[in-house]
Amino acid sequence: MGRSPLPLSGIKVVDFGQYIAGPATAMILADFGATVVHIDPPSGPLWESPANATLNRNKLVIPIDLKSEEGVAQALALIGEADIVIENFRPGVLARLGIDFTAIRETRRDLIAVSIPGFASNDQLRREWRAFESVIAASSGVFSVMSLSLNLMGIKPSFSPLPLASAYGTVLAASAIVLALQARERSGIGDLIEVPLSCAAMEGLAYNSISISDLPSRYKSQTEIEIERRLQDALPMDLSYESTRELLNPFCRSYKCKDGRMFYVLCPGHKHHPIRCLKVLGLYDELVAEGLAQEENVYLPARKWQSDVSFDALPRDWADKITERMKAAFLGRTSTEWEYIFGEGLIPAAPQRWLHEWIGDKHAASAGLMIKVDDPIYGQMIQPGPMVWLEESGEAMLDPPPRKWVTFDQAIAAFSAIPGKAPTLRSADRPKGWLEGVRILDLTNVVAGPHSTSYLARFGAEVIKIDPASPLYEPSITVIYGLNHLRGKRSALADVGSSGGREAFKRLVKSVDVVVWNAPDRQVKRMGLDRESLKDLNPNVIFCQLDCFGGARRGSRSDYLGYENNVQAATGIMLRFGGSSETPEDHVPVGTLDVMGGLSAALGIAVALFQKIRTGQAGRARTSLSALSGLLQIPFCYDYEGRGPFDEPSGPASKGFDALNSLYETASGRSLLVSASERDLPRFARVDGLEGLPDMPNAYRMSVLAKAFLTNSAEEWVPRLQAADIGAAICEDIAELRSKYARIADGTPGIDQGSYSFSTLRDHPSGHVVTQVDPYAVRPICAKIYSLLPPEKYGASTRQILRSLQYSEREIIELFATGQASESWSHEYLPS
Repeated sequence: MGRSPLPLSGIKVVDFGQYIAGPATAMILADFGATVVHIDPPSGPLWESPANATLNRNKLVIPIDLKSEEGVAQALALIGEADIVIENFRPGVLARLGIDFTAIRETRRDLIAVSIPGFASNDQLRREWRAFESVIAASSGVFSVMSLSLNLMGIKPSFSPLPLASAYGTVLAASAIVLALQARERSGIGDLIEVPLSCAAMEGLAYNSISISDLPSRYKSQTEIEIERRLQDALPMDLSYESTRELLNPFCRSYKCKDGRMFYVLCPGHKHHPIRCLKVLGLYDELVAEGLAQEENVYLPARKWQSDVSFDALPRDWADKITERMKAAFLGRTSTEWEYIFGEGLIPAAPQRWLHEWIGDKHAASAGLMIKVDDPIYGQMIQPGPMVWLEESGEAMLDPPPRKWVTFDQAIAAFSAIPGKAPTLRSADRPKGWLEGVRILDLTNVVAGPHSTSYLARFGAEVIKIDPASPLYEPSITVIYGLNHLRGKRSALADVGSSGGREAFKRLVKSVDVVVWNAPDRQVKRMGLDRESLKDLNPNVIFCQLDCFGGARRGSRSDYLGYENNVQAATGIMLRFGGSSETPEDHVPVGTLDVMGGLSAALGIAVALFQKIRTGQAGRARTSLSALSGLLQIPFCYDYEGRGPFDEPSGPASKGFDALNSLYETASGRSLLVSASERDLPRFARVDGLEGLPDMPNAYRMSVLAKAFLTNSAEEWVPRLQAADIGAAICEDIAELRSKYARIADGTPGIDQGSYSFSTLRDHPSGHVVTQVDPYAVRPICAKIYSLLPPEKYGASTRQILRSLQYSEREIIELFATGQASESWSHEYLPS
């Protein structure tokens, strides 16, 4: 099979982005074949980092002074040739310089213009803040939800150097751009889109910020229960690291191996994975002989269980016993041996590695998760590979040209050399979603896969979700996570491995435009979703595949199962956050990479839809959580000869990068985040109480600032610092943000609510009061964003969907009677 051209070839992009989100968005488009001109100030990028070599690969780089008339004229000339323009300044900055997207679109309705500000333009309080990454994180409650275990150790907030808001904002902005682009092929109309990074952060933390009233204790971890107990009894949060480990589920923690390396296992909520785990460790038979018996139907109310054992919520005595046996068993082999045994045994697990080990990993290189680029400044670099790709053209993305500095004339000539025609404008009777008329079959599970299709539903896609007639996952996975990702979908339950369920599956595949599944290649082939098998069913259907360790090429671990935490372990995220090889720590309880994976899959689907409209080819979109670990770690994820040490902030003691970028305690007890560069140092002379800081040696700054900030409250310091245009924010608690910015659900998506928006459903189908973040981060002017319907109970639409597939009532009853289809897993929506 020959190599296909890259799908965005011929698309022209102007990139005004600085720091991470703007350049990264344009980088993804460039990786897909778009011609991108990146504009820097004459003095160079505002962020001085080798990461710019990654962010600007595949781009033409031109210095333009936007504060001069000539520079503005040059920028406008480039925009005049472009399909897409991207910027991530504070709201209104470019317009004040004479580059007004609204005015430009009066004569260029086909233009797609995207703004990625730190805070929403309709947030009157924060829109003018200096929205550095850590300022957004602090203001958005990110540092308050980093780790439940660290909370028990008395460490809250917890600083992280990873750019969560920019990573989420990047995939949200890139997906929105391509969704608008494929819609433009039909309508001729572009769009003006805003994606505030604060909103992106909130959507990324959706699974951590949700509130469910009267949640049964079976859905709470031992760590959560201990936190609640200590708060209720006014006890200090003072546990040691070792003590917090003993509260963890034995199937969701790290174990030391024979070689001294920690090995992370994650398999508690699945029907088969814990048993496989115990079997390969040689423990299953002896534990069964001692009375271990798993409850057969965990979807019953707990009071009706025949056994007290659920691997997802083990009684303390069984958890302690299993943990001790597993500790001893893991010491019998090296982490490399266990990685092979668990990988081949279809059990989600991975050794704990540092980032530099991942960058040099053989699988990462062979799979295209790490690639080599000959940068003009740093020489041969190892950089993250593509985050998302199409199977048919992924190989072409693995050898990108490095960034290239050009003149204005050369940049214009590059755009002019691309043939193309302006889209034909068509009238629209009403605002439409970018995906109206697109029908999606969702076969996914857990978080990343289901999140991708729920995200697409807000743009008008019809999503049908199929799950097994008999569940593989416990309700803590299906129902609890589904409160977020089942919104906007119809749910059916069918056993696609049975003859009757398989026939229903085939009929569905023939009826849809897109099929989505999260599984490695060997499972895809077994399901009959490989290229040839799917072509026989529906030659026009787009297929999207998400997995854990896959890349644009096959690698030795491409078929290994895994979840987000396994990738955190394998790529260095847990060790950085924990601070040492002995103390790995999960980075955010749920969704650090999973939500990113879902949004990335949606981006891949958008690219495939665009390609299909342009060429007629039904593509196969791919992404993996490992690929996205490079985006999340992009400030540090590179190597080259002469690179400095991998010494980014790490561990629970870390408060920031340096004295000017750090968390500080204040007189009110609330933490203050300050974010400034050396260029900003003179501004501190304008801050009452900090006048002498600019003349102070670097070594004394941290202690002087720490002492000064304790003299007043955080509420007093923030306006003082902001008045001098210094980045600053109070470290907010995400629960307090939810309480402050929640409203009764009103059928709107929240895009008019500013930087923070939650909806409370008092009549939620679950019977619980649920408060959750709105689908509000992508804000187009032309296209419609839909408020998602609450998630129906699993299986609620089985009968309706079967009828739509031309099944008779007699045939439907037969499928139910034989267990090949079902209308429910349980009597209760959320089993008690």
